[in-house]
Amino acid sequence: MPTALPVEVESNLQLALVHTHDEAPQPKKERGSPSPIVEDDEVVHEDDEPSPHFKADLAALEHDPGKRIPVSSYHVNDWDVVRRRYINLGAFQPKGQKFEITDFSGHLRRFCPSWFKDHKWLEYSVDKEAAFCFVCYLFKDKTKSPGGDSFVKGGFRNWNMKARLTRHVGDVSSAHAEAQEKYDMFTTPQTSIWESIASNTSQYKVLYKQHLTWTLKCVRFLLRQGLAFRGHDESEDSLNKGNFLELLNWLVGNFEEVDRVVLENAPQNCKMTHHDVQHEVIKCCAQETTKLVIEELDGGHFAILADESSDVYQNEQLAVCLRFVDKKGRAVVRFLGLAHVEDTTSLTLKAAIQKMLMDQNLTFAMVRGQGYDGASNMRGNVSALKKLIMDESPSAYYVHCFALQLQLTLVAVAKESGDCTWFFQQLAHLLNALGISFAKRLECFG
Repeated sequence: MPTALPVEVESNLQLALVHTHDEAPQPKKERGSPSPIVEDDEVVHEDDEPSPHFKADLAALEHDPGKRIPVSSYHVNDWDVVRRRYINLGAFQPKGQKFEITDFSGHLRRFCPSWFKDHKWLEYSVDKEAAFCFVCYLFKDKTKSPGGDSFVKGGFRNWNMKARLTRHVGDVSSAHAEAQEKYDMFTTPQTSIWESIASNTSQYKVLYKQHLTWTLKCVRFLLRQGLAFRGHDESEDSLNKGNFLELLNWLVGNFEEVDRVVLENAPQNCKMTHHDVQHEVIKCCAQETTKLVIEELDGGHFAILADESSDVYQNEQLAVCLRFVDKKGRAVVRFLGLAHVEDTTSLTLKAAIQKMLMDQNLTFAMVRGQGYDGASNMRGNVSALKKLIMDESPSAYYVHCFALQLQLTLVAVAKESGDCTWFFQQLAHLLNALGISFAKRLECFG
């Protein structure tokens, strides 16, 4: 009877075999040739070594499944945070994408967008031109189902075999079914008996809902008017605590139903006046507003309006708006988002715009127009932003932004007026003096 190898020797031998297999040269795939068929239960080898732990930057998470890193690559304490962020983003199902056509033995096939309706878990990677499984990416148990399948790593490309989608789901004991169960429990957690006993009473929940409602009313008013939330001094002795607290105090002084549930009459640890709470509520309002904009767009074509500028800290920012025709036939412009960029090169700006679109399941294939200023990095014919986007969507024609044309016209007219020239010169001197004074104070008081 052969002697069994020690565990450590056997593990090292397997690891060496895996590395030898990974280093073997792979044949180059030709465009248009039949894709190799990968069975859904075929093992796709993954690296058995522990992957480095990355810090979770929720704002920089890749929405395209072909560009994501495994959840296990993040620190274990960040796994649930990363999962919640991806669940909020939803499965990446690009609308209006021109899916790649593949030749399968003389039969042309491509990904069918109607599969998204039949399989909510299905995703499509624009980068890899392949399909992935959203719930398996988030919750597949590698210990019970080692290796993986084509919907988790590498992607599924056998468009001539639609039955593989059903096969991937499998029966109630399949890896996908277990991942789906974990997904459902994660999104709708069930409380234990002890938690149910210790939960708040129904009366407390009613008061909490009233408190949250009035907080949201203040937040919505300030957002609609574009007003700052906080003041320089929010202490009890301050004569002006900022717009948010002052508005809430005014409501307390004029409406008894507000006074019963907010500020001094709210629970000590649930006043909802902290800066983090305000930021969280603002973020939720922004997400709901963007959701309504995407619903108004309803998968139609749109034009991109973008411009970059620096904030008071000299950080470059890129503002992006969508211009489209709504269901009533009106041309509307809707703000999509603001992104911080490291520089203003065309490649950086394109990546920032693409990430904003992909976060809302939009792609460059849906773009039918571009509107920027006249800077060379925006409208140049060689490697500018206009050219990079038109390479992916030839119908995205560029038009010089009319608002920026008007601005240039006003500047040219103002330069012909001596009074205007003098005014703006004095204003520039004043701003320089104030900026230097502020910088000196920072140096003195640190």
